[in-house]
Amino acid sequence: MEIISLRYPLSELSGHPGTSQPQVLAIGQFDGVHLGHQQVIAKAVAEARKAGLKAAVMTFDPHPRDVLGQAGQRVSCLTPLQEKLEQFERLGIDTAYIFHFDSLFAAISPEQFVEEVLRELQVKRAVVGFDFSFGHRGLGTPEVLSKLGATFLQVDIVDPFHLKESKVSSTRIRQFISAGNMDEAAFLLGRSYRITGTVEHGDKRGRTIGFPTANVAPIGNYATPKLGVYAVLFHTGEEVFSGVMNVGFKPTFETGLSAPTFEVHIFDFDRDIYGQTVEIDVLSFIRAEQRFASVQELIAQIGSDADTARKITAPLLAEARAASPAGGQ
Repeated sequence: MEIISLRYPLSELSGHPGTSQPQVLAIGQFDGVHLGHQQVIAKAVAEARKAGLKAAVMTFDPHPRDVLGQAGQRVSCLTPLQEKLEQFERLGIDTAYIFHFDSLFAAISPEQFVEEVLRELQVKRAVVGFDFSFGHRGLGTPEVLSKLGATFLQVDIVDPFHLKESKVSSTRIRQFISAGNMDEAAFLLGRSYRITGTVEHGDKRGRTIGFPTANVAPIGNYATPKLGVYAVLFHTGEEVFSGVMNVGFKPTFETGLSAPTFEVHIFDFDRDIYGQTVEIDVLSFIRAEQRFASVQELIAQIGSDADTARKITAPLLAEARAASPAGGQ
């Protein structure tokens, strides 16, 4: 998949690979690339294949609400940019446009977006969700897009996607994650909720109590799961392991932490992975974080949590290893 960064105005497009040929374009923020978003992207890919054109997607970075919202408040993401791009490629997209969203771009009219962006990119067919908006103050709607592009652009509007009689949305998924309801979040995402991060040096206290942990710093502003303990799958390179993760402030040992930590005890694992980029599939909530009266009480509870996590992850680990290029550990 080719990745092309754009900025308004499109002043340096001439001769740029991927921008000088007709294409079908799915447009949206696509945070989460959930099952609803996948309907939009699948429609674009299908129409592109039928017409013999490139299938492209346009997303915006940073998130528009980070630019238009209150200063200092960032939107928590289900899929920060890199993971979003990986999902686009998995869905068959040929070209991903990352459009830099700033105050200048936010101020353009719907007419300018159609004429100065879509026409310049030679978009012959645009696929958008029913609630897509564009242009200054979001005045552009799918119907406005269809009208403004009538002379050169066909527009497909994808209806809302429902599961269990409710619309699939990024907002609902964030609510499930913040409540620790990872099964429902995964149901709407079409896959487990994944956090990518870097393994950092921690206080190394876990190894002194028999449960060494990988301290993972998320790469990106992820939506944080409810504080507590989770069964997880842990990916390093092409290998996958199971484990138990604590998301929280380590109240038995620490006070005054400003942000929650992500600490994973990886089962049947003993290697140095400091500095490596890893992926954590957050599978199931086990219990809330709590403060223990003694280290011995904490050790006993971690042992119980680990047993629970092993039972939860066993079938999923076997499935993940069967699908992994490494074929297991």
